[in-house]
Amino acid sequence: MRDSKTDRFSGQQTAIGRRRSLADGMSLAGIALSAMLQRDGFARSPGHPIAVPGTPQFVPSAKRVIWLMMRGGVSHFESFDPKPELAKYAGRTISETPYADQVIHSPFSQNVREQLANNVIKTDQSKIWPMQVGYRKCGQSGAAVSDWWPHVRRYVDDIAIIRSMWTTDNNHGAQMQFLSGRHVLDGCFPTIGAWIRYGLSSLNDNLPQFISIGPTLHRQCFEGLGSGYLGPEYSGVRLNVDSEEPLPYARPELDVTPQEQAIGARLLGRLNRMVYEQQPDDTELRARIKSYELAFRMQKTVPDLMRSEQETQATQKMYGLDRDVTRPFGEQLLATRRLIEQGVRFVQVFHGEGSSGSWDAHHKLVEQHSNTSEQVDQPIAALLQDLKQRGLLSDTIVVWCTEFGRTPGVQGADGRDHHNYGFSVWMAGGGIKSGVIHGATDELGFHAVEDRHYVTDIHATIYQLLGLDPRELEIPGRKRLEVDYGHPITDIIA
Repeated sequence: MRDSKTDRFSGQQTAIGRRRSLADGMSLAGIALSAMLQRDGFARSPGHPIAVPGTPQFVPSAKRVIWLMMRGGVSHFESFDPKPELAKYAGRTISETPYADQVIHSPFSQNVREQLANNVIKTDQSKIWPMQVGYRKCGQSGAAVSDWWPHVRRYVDDIAIIRSMWTTDNNHGAQMQFLSGRHVLDGCFPTIGAWIRYGLSSLNDNLPQFISIGPTLHRQCFEGLGSGYLGPEYSGVRLNVDSEEPLPYARPELDVTPQEQAIGARLLGRLNRMVYEQQPDDTELRARIKSYELAFRMQKTVPDLMRSEQETQATQKMYGLDRDVTRPFGEQLLATRRLIEQGVRFVQVFHGEGSSGSWDAHHKLVEQHSNTSEQVDQPIAALLQDLKQRGLLSDTIVVWCTEFGRTPGVQGADGRDHHNYGFSVWMAGGGIKSGVIHGATDELGFHAVEDRHYVTDIHATIYQLLGLDPRELEIPGRKRLEVDYGHPITDIIA
């Protein structure tokens, strides 16, 4: 058993000199210049006395990230880590198997921090439940993938499956923990999308650089869009896949001409400038001004990007837009491809309705997982194919994840409980090795036991591929824990 080690990167200091003094001007001109300087690699974050490179700190492999989160907890057994041993010991408790000691008395059992009292899985009581779907090994890698993912498994040689993830939250706050690296009981911290927005300049000044699509994280730290202490201008923007109203509250309430809108924008800019000159240290005001300016530009740019009908019939069919079951997620992923193609840095796409997410299969697992898998399997495979054929996969990182797995034991008559001790995710593109199976859980799929990775190891891998050293981005006065940084998973980096 081994863990990946940390790679340290040398930051690069850039002389700013006269440009910095100009960028510090207390006017909208100063704001605009600051944005342009950051884009060109000479920026520092307003209000923070450390240099924040607007360009990567070393040669990157990728430019952008697509983060696909299946909310609720996908069963790793019935997806990307099949365990035939479950059938062999079905109906017995773990205590009645040869693996009792290594599971129940494992030191890894301590890796849980409860939100709800007495919610820890009773490892010695639940009966082992066999896999509920078939699987087969596929591709040159020979990765075993369940029959609920027939489309994605055709691309198994383009992805790296990581079967050894673990986290400490055994409730659905683990969704936020995967995004920020911190347990929700610690409070709200910047998410990976906010850090990337903070550390890298804009690829397109007419589009947000951190976008969220799909159901939000209910009651969790600004719904997974917050930027914590980085400041509001680094927060994510939620978009609807609707060409008529993609951005909530962005359309004028009354019918106005483009000329009238432009006049109003100029007037608003003058008023904002007057207030900003009086309160130059107000970061919320600054963020508000920038959001108004961006929203005005987005009114023309974003609706077109949400029009899937502009794509060929073949592309629409590839994403499943011709089928009711796949159309909603297919439209979201097609919009995602169009967004990153036009210069968005980070797009997170959530799948799974409800406060917990529709993958939360405490009962009727077969019905739930077969339905939810069908909703996303074809669109995700289409996204990989589309990115690949357009030459975008080589510099776009795709992450497929879920907050935890499901228990090897049955819950009730036909479900599985939350399981944070070992589960699977996969990554592709942007410098990730193809056709790799990394890490492993034990024979019953309970604990991650080989090449174990806490969730921030995924973050660290992404940062390395984007050319960022997260330690160089640390904010004075905001001490980060070692676990916040994670360790790049070097075995899956090409």
